[in-house]
Formats: sequence, structure tokens, C-alpha cells
Amino acid sequence: MFSAIVIDKTEDGQSVGLQQLDESALPEGDVTVDVAYSTLNFKDGLAITGSSPVVRKFPMVPGIDLVGTVTDSSHADWKVGDTVVLNGWGVGEGHWGGLAQKARLKGDWLVPLPSAFTPEQAMAIGTAGYTAALCVDALVDWGVTPDKGEILVTGATGGVGSVAIAILKKLGYSVVALTGKPGEVDYLKGLGAETVMDRAELAEKGKPLQKERWAGVIDTAGSFTLANACAQTKYGGAVAACGLAQGADFPATVMPFILRGVALLGIDSVMAPKKKRLKAWERLAKDLDPAALEAIGQTIGLSDAVDAARKFMSGEVKGRFIVDVNA
Repeated sequence: MFSAIVIDKTEDGQSVGLQQLDESALPEGDVTVDVAYSTLNFKDGLAITGSSPVVRKFPMVPGIDLVGTVTDSSHADWKVGDTVVLNGWGVGEGHWGGLAQKARLKGDWLVPLPSAFTPEQAMAIGTAGYTAALCVDALVDWGVTPDKGEILVTGATGGVGSVAIAILKKLGYSVVALTGKPGEVDYLKGLGAETVMDRAELAEKGKPLQKERWAGVIDTAGSFTLANACAQTKYGGAVAACGLAQGADFPATVMPFILRGVALLGIDSVMAPKKKRLKAWERLAKDLDPAALEAIGQTIGLSDAVDAARKFMSGEVKGRFIVDVNA
């Protein structure tokens, strides 16, 4: 038997809570893992609260991230005792996820835990931090170098924003953090932001082209924030878009793209190929100071995950929730 958070469908919507399950209930897969830690992401919050229909089949164990030890494997890449990390791949939506003490998965979805991090630190990073690394890689690959100007990071107190700021600082970039939480200025500057802006400055409809400000942008907001960020990006700059916290719409014009050569780079973390994933984790191992994770992450037990998800969705938290599934 093992403990798991289980979401099930009801006549009134859905139920969610901690249950005891037999290992025979685990879904199909070629690798079985004793989970050590999981975490809470925006998508987990949507699933647990039922705010959006992200769960595609019931019952479902949420948790799009996990780290743990392989206990059984018929996959060529993995053997018993390996420590593995999983991010995305539809886990927690269509396949049972990480908010449980055990998981059965496809071995193709897994990557090795980098030696630079403990399992707990890996979940302080989680999909949010891995997505941040994908965004940084995209800007670097486009040719956005520190000497070209400031980098804007929106949703700065969230998991993606927090890790992105820490990585960019290590790489020598000047970072401007956009947030709606004025009380977190010290937190953001501690991570490496040089300047903190009120998100209200970009939250409303703006002109198609605005004063050139940013060499690059990492955006988690979408909607007007993304449109204004593009309108303010310098000639030849790039915007890495990975989220929709403000909205899924994009009320913009083509002007920044055809008059300033701005690039809009879409960042998908869910189905990213293994090569990109390994590169992102290499980036994290090399350019993310593990000490920064102490400020970003707070650890809770599995029994606290449902309440924490509700707080997460109400905007009451900063950084990352790490879930010790055995506590």
C-alpha cells in the first residue's frame, strides 16, 4: 500500500484527497519509482482545485514533477537504484503523477538527477525551474548576450520567474523583475534582480510599438503583458513566452516583428524532446546556485498538498512548494 493524492469525478464536479492505494492500482509503464519528492506547479493547482479541466481521465493522481529511485525496470536506460527526475509528459493529466509515494512511468520520460542537486533541490527546481532554463537557453541561442541590455522577467515571484532571475544573474545579465507583489522586492533583489517593476505598468492595452527597453524577455503572463513586452523589445531582441497567468490571448500587432525583427520564441516544457531536457538540466546544474533554492523553495508534507494548492492558486505564495511525499 502507498499514499497518494487522488482526484475523482463526482456529480457535483470532483473530489480530491489523500488515499491509501494498492500497488496493483498503478498504471502501465516500464519503470516503477519510489517517489521521494514532488512539487506543486500552476497546472497542479488547476487540477487539484478544479479551476480548469486539465485532468483528462479519472481517477487521477496529480503532480507533473517527481524525483525518486527506480525499484523495477524493463527499460534499457534504467536499472534498479537509479535516481531519476520526471517533468511533464502529460503526467498528472492523463497518466498518474508524482503526488504519491509510488509511480509507474515510461522510461523515455525520465532523465537522471544531476549530481549537483539533492532530490529535494531537484523539486525546488521542478518543471517551473526546468522551464526557466529552457527560456534562458532560447534567449542565449538567439544571441541575446548580457552586453545587449536588460532582460525583463514577468511573474517574477513565481517558480519560473524566481529560477530565471537566479540563472540570469549568474550569467551576468541585468534583470528587471515584473511583479504584482510590492512586498517581495527584497526577495527578488536577493535572487539577482537589479530593478523591480509593478506589473500594472504592462497589464493594460498599450501602443503597437513603444520605447525600446529590453534585449530579451521571459514571459509567464501572456495577454497584454506579453503584447507590451514585445512592443518594448529592442531591435533584434527576443521574447521567450512560456505561460498564460494573465490570459491566453495575445492582443498585439505584427509591428515589433516586422519593423524591429523581434523574435517571439514559444517554450513548451511538457513535450520537449530529451535532448532539450538534458541541456536544460545541464544549464541548471552549471548556472543555478543551489543556495538560491533555499529562498525559492518551502517543503510540505503530502497531506498538506491540497490546501497548499488552493493557496497557490489564490496567489498567497511565492517561489515553490516542495512536497515530501513520505512526510
